Amino acid sequence: MSKYQPLWEHIQAINTDSLRLSYEEIQRILGFPIDHSFLTYKKELPAYGWSVKKISMKEETVLFERRLDHA
Repeated sequence: MSKYQPLWEHIQAINTDSLRLSYEEIQRILGFPIDHSFLTYKKELPAYGWSVKKISMKEETVLFERRLDHA
């Protein structure tokens, strides 16, 4: 099981086409802060029907987008 699976499952359950989460919100979901390994683990997200659209270091947010091929 991936350490990010709780986040992927949370996002998969959202009934919207896009979702912006702050680093703080992601930390609450996961129980630990995201780090550079997130860039590797985000490759798992398409299996849940989503992808990472944008990571803003300045705003400390991640924009997720539902994949059209999973709609």
